[in-house]
Amino acid sequence: MINFNYELDFTLKDPDKYIAWINRICDSEDAVIKELNYIFCDDDYLLGINQKYLKHDSYTDIITFDYTENEFVSGDIYISIERVAENSLTYAVSLENELLRVMAHGILHLLGFKDKGASDIAIMRKKEEEKINLFHVEQR
Repeated sequence: MINFNYELDFTLKDPDKYIAWINRICDSEDAVIKELNYIFCDDDYLLGINQKYLKHDSYTDIITFDYTENEFVSGDIYISIERVAENSLTYAVSLENELLRVMAHGILHLLGFKDKGASDIAIMRKKEEEKINLFHVEQR
C-alpha cells in the first residue's frame, strides 16, 4: 500500500503514475511494499520533525523513518516541497526531476542504501538516476 499525504497546498499530478513507478523501483530491487507513506510538507513542518525526532536544528529536503522488515518495505517519507523547489533551482533541474530524485532517495534508504561516506554517496546518486529513469518507462 502506497499513500500520499499532503500537509500543504500541493498534490501530485497523476498519483497512479507515481504509485506504478514506486512499485517498479521496489521490483527492480526484489523488494515488496507493505506500507509506504509519503508526507509532503513545507520547511517548517519538516524542521519540527527534524528537531523532535532526530534532534537536528536544520532544514532538510527529506526524512525517512524505516519500518522495513526483511524484504517487506515499510516506512514514512517526509518531503519538504520548499526544499525540493529550492534544490531544483540550485542544481538547475526541473522541479519534477528533483522531486523524483528525493522520492527515490527515500525508498533507496528503505532498501538499505546509505549516503554517509563518499563511496556510499556515489552509489546512492547512481541508484537515484537509475530509479528516476524508471519513471519514464511506459507500461504495457
